[in-house]
Amino acid sequence: MPVPYPMQTTMTPERFQKLRTALDRRQPDLALLTDQVHKAHNLAAILRTCDAVGIDTVHLSQSPVRVRQLRRRSMGSNRWVNVATHNSIDDGIRHFRERHFKVYAAHFSERAKPYHELDFTMPCVLLMGAEKYGVSETGAELADEHVIIPMQGMVESYNVSVAAAIILAEAMRQREREGLYRCSRLEQECYHKTLFRWCYPELARYCDERQTAYPAIDDNGHLVDPSDWYESIRQSSRKHRKS
Repeated sequence: MPVPYPMQTTMTPERFQKLRTALDRRQPDLALLTDQVHKAHNLAAILRTCDAVGIDTVHLSQSPVRVRQLRRRSMGSNRWVNVATHNSIDDGIRHFRERHFKVYAAHFSERAKPYHELDFTMPCVLLMGAEKYGVSETGAELADEHVIIPMQGMVESYNVSVAAAIILAEAMRQREREGLYRCSRLEQECYHKTLFRWCYPELARYCDERQTAYPAIDDNGHLVDPSDWYESIRQSSRKHRKS
């Protein structure tokens, strides 16, 4: 049975194992939320950092940057890190409050603590503010903690993407120490769907567009009975056209 359109249908064992290893280290209870960050190159750099520390989703609040722009700048990181958007910082923080996350805002204030003094092993989200103005007043008020990076020079702050990388590197260090990267912590349904999307992105997109279940893959990353699956898709398409 021919493929619906040219797409990858094979997977090497080495590639499959590499994808599984990365997915096993994803941290579902560690996230990053931006507060009106508007420069595409900064957001792209943040995406790359989040992939490096095992964050599966970056949340953007009131950002004018489109996901398509990030795809061009993130050097492929957007394929591994999901992007969610929120209409306001209130909505973004509410999303995490409902999931019992602590909100750590990168914000200078009297109650701010050095980043290495906070506990990043609990469910938490790092809130990063706009390039010029930092975290908004609303974001700062709603945050559980304010976090700063001690500095020794004349400048007042790091670039937002650099600051995010420094703080998230500390989060990764703490989580490695506690063994949180040693086994998969994603829910099984999410794990299997993500793994398939990573292995077969074009085929996954084909299925998503048609609201069709993904074909099964075996323990070596190979499609299980691809001919039977394609035949079922073909028959379904025929029924749809007739109706």
